[in-house]
Order: sequence, then C-alpha cells, then structure tokens
Amino acid sequence: MTESLAELREKVALSCRILAMEGLVDETLGHVSARIPGTNEMLIRCRGEEENGVRYTTVDAIRRVDFDGNGEDLQGIYQVPKELSIHGEVMKARPDVGCVIHAHPPAALISGITNLPLRPIFGAFNIPAMRMALEGVPVFPRSYLVTRPELAAPLLEKMGDKHICLMKGHGITATGATIEEATINALNFNTLAKITLEVAKTGREAEPISEEDIAELPDLGTKFNAKWVWRYYVKKLQESEK
Repeated sequence: MTESLAELREKVALSCRILAMEGLVDETLGHVSARIPGTNEMLIRCRGEEENGVRYTTVDAIRRVDFDGNGEDLQGIYQVPKELSIHGEVMKARPDVGCVIHAHPPAALISGITNLPLRPIFGAFNIPAMRMALEGVPVFPRSYLVTRPELAAPLLEKMGDKHICLMKGHGITATGATIEEATINALNFNTLAKITLEVAKTGREAEPISEEDIAELPDLGTKFNAKWVWRYYVKKLQESEK
C-alpha cells in the first residue's frame, strides 16, 4: 500500500530523531528526505523559526519541495538544507531511491580522514554491515559543502549505484528504497566504521573473514534488516522520549 503524505512526514521525522539518538547527527546538522511517489517532489527536514536541533525534529519541520528545493510548503518560514543538492540530485538520478540521508557520524569521519580501510573483518556480528565492506564502500575525496548541483555531480559519480558513500572529511550519504531501509543502512555503516576504528586503536590488524564463512552467511532480507530493526529503533526512541 502507498503511504499517505502524513505517514511519510512522520517517518522522516522519526528517522531524524533516531539518527540523532544514535549519534550520527548532532545539533542542527544532518537531514533526511523522502520521495513523494508519482511526483518530482520530496519531503525534507528543514529549519524553521522554532528550530531545536535534529534530535527534536517534529513533523512541522518536514516540508514538501521539488528536487530543486522550491515549494509553497516552505511558507516563507522554513529553510531547506544548504546541502539540498545531495538529496535533489540523487532523487533525479536514481529512481530506485526513495530516501536520502546526509549525516556526520564521528567514527566514519575519523575512518575517512585517516584512510582506514573498511574491510569485512566481522561476519555474523552484523551481516549487512559486513556486506557493505565486502562490496566496497565508495569514498568521495572532497570535503566541501555540497551547495549546488554541479558540486553534487562528482559525489553521485563516485557513489554509483551503492546505498552508502563515505564523504572524506565531511560525513556520509546513505540511501534506500524506503525511509526504513536508508535509516538502517546508515546505522549499519556506522557500526562498520565504529568497529573499524576500535580495531585500529588496538594497533593490531584484523584478518578479513574467510570466503567459507561468508558463504554461510544468509541474506537476511528486508523484513529482518529494515522492518524489524526499524521497529526496534522506533521503540527505543519512544522509550527515550518518555
């Protein structure tokens, strides 16, 4: 079933608060967008007069705009993210993407600026994160603010058809077919970066897991890796907000 606009707004707001709760975004930096099916528009986290930070995002901050950031829903009050081009250009180029996340996880930042290789050094601990490493994480080598479409173009070229891209000295861009998938992709990548960083702190080099072990790791599927894990984080968020 197609979700209503109200349901999409609520999920974008939830994603923002979950990412903040888990430390992927801080203060007022970081944003989430969701494609509005059948249109060239999206819902995106904006800043308004009552801005309190991403951790406290409400549905009022989720506004409807076109892929270039224009729309009456801004009401002359709300401001789209300065890096709206990350969202709009991904939406234009990749019809498979239903949600775009831009975040600043510290572990990913440190892994990027120290050129730590993101390798499949664990298996069953977190299978989706391991597969990200196995498939290779694209690294965008520039650290500028992506404020214009022409600045987003090389990011999209580097990202290709992957659902995660490490932006060196900056943060990450994560995507997914749904808000749930994109959010869990960002969280799984954060796990990969955190483990990579912690291993590096030991001064030892971890061996990648064997091909034999990889062959025994199942595809957990969307229901396990997105739907159920998303529900866990929604519940955790609700408990934290009591």
